[in-house]
Amino acid sequence: MHRSAGVAMAWNVFRFCTALRGLGSIMILLVLAIVGVTYYAVVLCNYGPVLLVGGTSTIPALAVLLLFHFLLGMLLWCYFSVVFTDPGSVPPNWNLDFDEERGETAPLSSSEFSSQMNSQQSMVSDTGNPRMRYCRKCNQLKPPRCHHCSVCGRCILKMDHHCVWVVNCVGALNYKYFLLFLFYTFLETTLVTLSLLPQFIAFFSDIDIPGSPAALATTFLTFVLNLAFSLSILGFLIMHVSLVSANTTTIEAYEKKTSPRWMYDLGRKRNFAQVFGNDKKYWFIPAYTEEDLRRMPALHGLDYPVRADLDGQEL
Repeated sequence: MHRSAGVAMAWNVFRFCTALRGLGSIMILLVLAIVGVTYYAVVLCNYGPVLLVGGTSTIPALAVLLLFHFLLGMLLWCYFSVVFTDPGSVPPNWNLDFDEERGETAPLSSSEFSSQMNSQQSMVSDTGNPRMRYCRKCNQLKPPRCHHCSVCGRCILKMDHHCVWVVNCVGALNYKYFLLFLFYTFLETTLVTLSLLPQFIAFFSDIDIPGSPAALATTFLTFVLNLAFSLSILGFLIMHVSLVSANTTTIEAYEKKTSPRWMYDLGRKRNFAQVFGNDKKYWFIPAYTEEDLRRMPALHGLDYPVRADLDGQEL
C-alpha cells in the first residue's frame, strides 16, 4: 500500500514536470504578447500620436518614447539571454580528487572516474563531505552548490530555481542575466505605469478621452498589467538582492543552509563580484569580460572560494 502510494506520487510529479516542459514556447509567446500589447498602448495609442500633432507636449512625449524603447531593448536582450544561455551543466565524467592535506580539488580523468566511481559513491554517503555529493538520478558526482532540476532532467550548477517565464533554469551561467531581466522589467513596467497614469485617472472622470474604444480598453489593460508586474517584480528584486549580498541562492536559503557563518559569504563586495564580475562597464549588460571569466572561477560554476575562517569546515 505504501509502495503504491509512493509510485503514484512519483508519477504525478513526473507528469507535473513534463507539463512544465511543455509550457516552453507558450510562455515565450505570452511574454511577447504582453510586450506587444504594452507597445501598442504606449507608442501607437498614446505617445506616438502626440509627436505627430506637435505642441508643448512633444518634448515630454519624445523623452518617454526614447526611454521606453531603450528599456524595452535591454529587457528583451536580457530576457533572451536567460532563455538561450545554458545555466551550467556538470561536465561529462566530472569528478573531484580531494587532497585533504592541502584542501585542494582537481578534476579526475575519464579513466580515473570510471575506476573510482563505486568507491567514491559509498564514501560520499558515509562521510557526508559537502565537496563530495552524488546525484542518484544522473548517476554522477555533483560539484559544490549544484542541484538536480526535475523539470530540466539534469543537474544545474549553482541552481537558484527553475523559472517558467524564461523556460529555463536559473543557475551559475545565467543568474546575472536573470537579475538584469528583473531590473529592466521593473524599470520598464514602472515607466509604463507612470506614463499611463493620467489616462487611467481620466477613465474615472468626466474628461473626454480621445481614441477608439479598443484603444482605450488596451490602455486600461496595459496600465493594470504593468502595475501588477511592477509591484510583484519589486518583491523579487528585493529578495534576490538580499540573496546576492549573502552569496546564497533561493534553494540554499530554502534548505536553511545559510547562517551568519555561511561558508560562501565573503562580504558584500566580493559576493556581488561573483555574480556580476569586477568590470563596472559590464554590470548592466548580460555579458562578462574575458578577464573576469579567466580570473574568477566562480563565474564558471564549478568552484567557489570559501571564507578563510571556515575553509575545510563542514556546515
